[in-house]
Amino acid sequence: MSKKYTLQKTPFIVPTDDGKHIAEHFGLATDGNQNISIAHMVAPPGWSEPFQTPEFAEYTLVVRGRKQFIIDDETIVLKAGESIMVDGHTRVQYSNPFDEECEYVSICLPAFSITAVHRES
Repeated sequence: MSKKYTLQKTPFIVPTDDGKHIAEHFGLATDGNQNISIAHMVAPPGWSEPFQTPEFAEYTLVVRGRKQFIIDDETIVLKAGESIMVDGHTRVQYSNPFDEECEYVSICLPAFSITAVHRES
């Protein structure tokens, strides 16, 4: 009988050069899943990404610290216990301009891919 679950004990650690820790538990890099990606992340103080307009929707749940979102022309700051869903095809910038780390969980539908994120240079 085949198992009706997948246990993930060794997420894929995404190499970064900005100090951010990304552990993808399910998604393209881990198990080839194109429908969803689930990642645990820790963003260091002062971290930011360029603006992007991803093809996928992204759900974020902040576990610890704060995370800033600039969505179109609105700035939103989430703190621990708060969450947000940003629709696909929405221009957004993610950052942690604060003095403490930000730990969060990110879920992308469909799965995150570098070709679908469309980061600005």
